[in-house]
Amino acid sequence: MIITIDGPAAAGKGTLCSYLSKHYKLAYFDTGMVYRAVGLDMVLQNLNLQDEEIAEKIAKSLTFEKMMMLSKHPDFRSDIGGSAASKVSALPKVRAALLKMQQDFALNPVFADGTPANGVIYDGRDTGTVVCPNADIKLFVTASSEVRAKRRFDEFIAKGINTTYDKVLEDMIARDKRDQERASAPLKPADDAIVFDTSDMTAQEEINKAIEIIEAKR
Repeated sequence: MIITIDGPAAAGKGTLCSYLSKHYKLAYFDTGMVYRAVGLDMVLQNLNLQDEEIAEKIAKSLTFEKMMMLSKHPDFRSDIGGSAASKVSALPKVRAALLKMQQDFALNPVFADGTPANGVIYDGRDTGTVVCPNADIKLFVTASSEVRAKRRFDEFIAKGINTTYDKVLEDMIARDKRDQERASAPLKPADDAIVFDTSDMTAQEEINKAIEIIEAKR
């Protein structure tokens, strides 16, 4: 079984995918990690995030081992990493370079310990439209900008990251705009995706809603 869950930042995709991957015993692929890895690598090397040729080279050289190493950096999950990921993900050559890595995982899904899985759940922006257009179940999870910014701000504060709500909101609105307007694979629901808004939902309510949808589709 292949499930794709797309949507904007802090809509609740990560929490949902983490739970559902355990509930249905599926491997979990967070596609945002590959873009964060490329973006952060460029930031750490003081490279221009708008230079598509350099970004493409970084993307082509990315390995799972390097991605996991970069994921341990304090800025990987910060607004710095998120902003960098959004900028490089808007570059068509970067998306093309990383697409095969994402698609190949569905052919041979494995858990973190390397054992085979019976399917995969994808967390991303275009997994239902581009990465796995033939997925069995597609969800698109969203929420208002203000709610998502508050969630992300709370995450940063809990991790000791120094920022402000206004800055997080400003960055999120800018990121949404980039994601929605990029020429290659803009952020939007797949035609056959089920869309639901989590603005007024608790994490458990979101999980219950997703399981209800998945069971109905199965």
